[in-house]
Amino acid sequence: MTATVAKSERINLRLQQSAKKLIERAATFEGKTVSSFIVSSALASAEKTLHEHQSIQLNEQDAQRFYDALAKPVRFNKKLTEALAEHDRRVDVK
Repeated sequence: MTATVAKSERINLRLQQSAKKLIERAATFEGKTVSSFIVSSALASAEKTLHEHQSIQLNEQDAQRFYDALAKPVRFNKKLTEALAEHDRRVDVK
């Protein structure tokens, strides 16, 4: 026996008739209701979007540069110190 989780949230949307018919046809091909098709499609798209925005993929050369930057932090010389001070004067961070 599987436990069912109560669904309490709702999303309403309006769409063109052609879009609705396309979604209904696709849901039928997958043996799903329109609601379950929309939810599963939206969740898959949301997960993909979040993954793309929350992860970074580097090629070998960039990965080595990133590692080197972490392993050998930059030394603050006079020019860098002045540039950071100038940044602090010009940029208002809230």
